[in-house]
Amino acid sequence: MSDQPMVFEEWTTNGGGRIAVARLNSPRNLNSLSMDMIRLLKPQLQRWADDDSVCAVWLEAEGDKAFCAGGDIVSLYRSMTEPGKLAEGERFFTEEYELDYQIHTYPKPIVCWGNGIVMGGGIGLMVGASHRVVTEHSKLAMPEVSIGLYPDIGAGWFLNRMPGRTGMFLGLTGTRMNPADALFVGMADRFVSHELKGQVIDALASANWQGSSAHSVVSSVLRQYEQQSREALPASPVRDHFDDIQQATDGDSLEQVVAQLKDLGGREGWLGKAVKGLASASPTSLALTWKHLQRSQRDSLKQVLDNELVMSVNCLKKGEFAEGIRALLIDKDMQPRWRYASLAELDNEWIEAFFSQAPGH
Repeated sequence: MSDQPMVFEEWTTNGGGRIAVARLNSPRNLNSLSMDMIRLLKPQLQRWADDDSVCAVWLEAEGDKAFCAGGDIVSLYRSMTEPGKLAEGERFFTEEYELDYQIHTYPKPIVCWGNGIVMGGGIGLMVGASHRVVTEHSKLAMPEVSIGLYPDIGAGWFLNRMPGRTGMFLGLTGTRMNPADALFVGMADRFVSHELKGQVIDALASANWQGSSAHSVVSSVLRQYEQQSREALPASPVRDHFDDIQQATDGDSLEQVVAQLKDLGGREGWLGKAVKGLASASPTSLALTWKHLQRSQRDSLKQVLDNELVMSVNCLKKGEFAEGIRALLIDKDMQPRWRYASLAELDNEWIEAFFSQAPGH
């Protein structure tokens, strides 16, 4: 196995074209998205976009545990806590969001094989791909509220486009989604059994790309293997509990909605478990998520990402994000000392400040 954080390959197709392959290659840390990965992937995607012999891009990860468990938050923690390092964190978010936008607007098909854990920054890579595949092992979540952040990587755009208020529910609770949930809320396009991956790749390589739209070729192959995988697709709890989710997220204030969600905690089964994360979530993060989703409803993806950059840079500076990472990953005491212990205590000026750009930026 290469020790490079990204591995690039090209597979020759039947007609002499090529399928370009980008593989995240850091399985020991669940392929967490690092600055090195971003800086290798961005220019390579551009080269492939400019190369007429490249028909499509295949985006995957080494190992079976995770596609990408999120951004490299240990490095972000260092940027927040070591003197003179803050600019590194700012550059990470800047270049991460540029990469996410590049994937969303890519001129050729990108097939993302989202097997295993896909969280946070991993969702940022996957959600913009033209053909997003989940498998029976896929576990997706945006649990940023538990570490003093908020769902970023364009979430203000795509969470608002989910059925009903499921996006608000997923953002506030950090609930883990299974592959069927991902299909229901529009974060994935196809479900294919992981054991069929080799056959999918062979079918793409042997397909006739001449005279057909590249997107149609990819869709046709994936559709064929999705049909073979139907029996392995689980039920979607998000879909099954849609009415409960709608009712619980129907409120005129964050406090009301969170109280209604917490009331579900007494339920047996999936719904009760789904809202458990609210108890330990940062009140600041909940408020940021609520406000960000509300104000982003009519914004373009580009506008959302620009706004998220302002918010994320402020998160680097204000201490809540650093405290969340400390409690979860550094000291691992699981006892974050949030600046405000409850939503009732939150200072509105404190929240507003996250949405304002510092002078000189």
